[in-house]
Amino acid sequence: MYYLGIDIGGTNLKAGLVDENYQIAAVKKAPLVFQSMEDMGETLAQMAIELVEETGVGREQVASVGMGFPGPVDDKKGVVIKTVNIPIRFMPVAEMFHQRWDIPVRLGNDADCAALGEYYRYEDKNVESLILVTLGTGIGTGIILNGRIHSGVNGCAGEGGHIVIVHNGDLCTCGRRGCWERYASANALIRQTQAAMDANSASGMWELVEGVRSRVDGRTAFEAMRAGDASAKAVVDQYLRYLADGLANFVNIFQPEVICLGGGVSHERDEDLLLPLQGMVEEMCFGREADRHTKIAKAKLGNDAGIIGAALLGLGR
Repeated sequence: MYYLGIDIGGTNLKAGLVDENYQIAAVKKAPLVFQSMEDMGETLAQMAIELVEETGVGREQVASVGMGFPGPVDDKKGVVIKTVNIPIRFMPVAEMFHQRWDIPVRLGNDADCAALGEYYRYEDKNVESLILVTLGTGIGTGIILNGRIHSGVNGCAGEGGHIVIVHNGDLCTCGRRGCWERYASANALIRQTQAAMDANSASGMWELVEGVRSRVDGRTAFEAMRAGDASAKAVVDQYLRYLADGLANFVNIFQPEVICLGGGVSHERDEDLLLPLQGMVEEMCFGREADRHTKIAKAKLGNDAGIIGAALLGLGR
């Protein structure tokens, strides 16, 4: 038996068949060209049908279709309430899909789906609770508690990037000030790196980017720190404190068994990222005297997490 998952991104659609071992058996990709919600519903159904036909898997071998959208959904009604970067409002996706294929349809938030994918593929099958934190343009989070997605009363739970860690701090795109993603996202790290370079023309970070400020990325400060640059080390130390502040908030509220970090920043060496974060978070959390603590680990699935998690919504998680 297979489960079909569709990951709706800002620029691309990705559909995948996932088998009973939680592995992707086949993938189909297409650019996102939005014309209307009706056209979008037709595109999603057609993409799913074509994937099944192209791989030679009979429709009767597909147990369900799951879709991950960038925004809140009402899974019970089969409706996408709103998306962040596509003009979708109260779109009856399940009803639209059933006009082409009468199969169980499940909906989820894209970050929740990615967390569910990481949960199912996590190496320790005794883990019950896992939180995925993705460090990118902003901070995306998905929360799995007792083996189930925690989506809240309205499908909007898990917006961890918008917890406030600096009172009256930088203005966030959400309208609040001091949000975690303004200080601990990959984009925030880039801004902090550039500010440190502006303040110190002798910093080795300038040499790394060949004097071109726009070439700064999430690796620049870490690379310069490893080369012995003091200003880069100050950037990394401050960034880790911001990141640890938000992680500690999650631990104090949920005490999950695992927090997985995704996004480009998560690929830094363990000794420069995971190990110092683990110690900092434990120092800030209740229960530090206990025998067990939340483990901070790297996410494993990358861009596959959304497809796998969306597909496995059909398992009822």
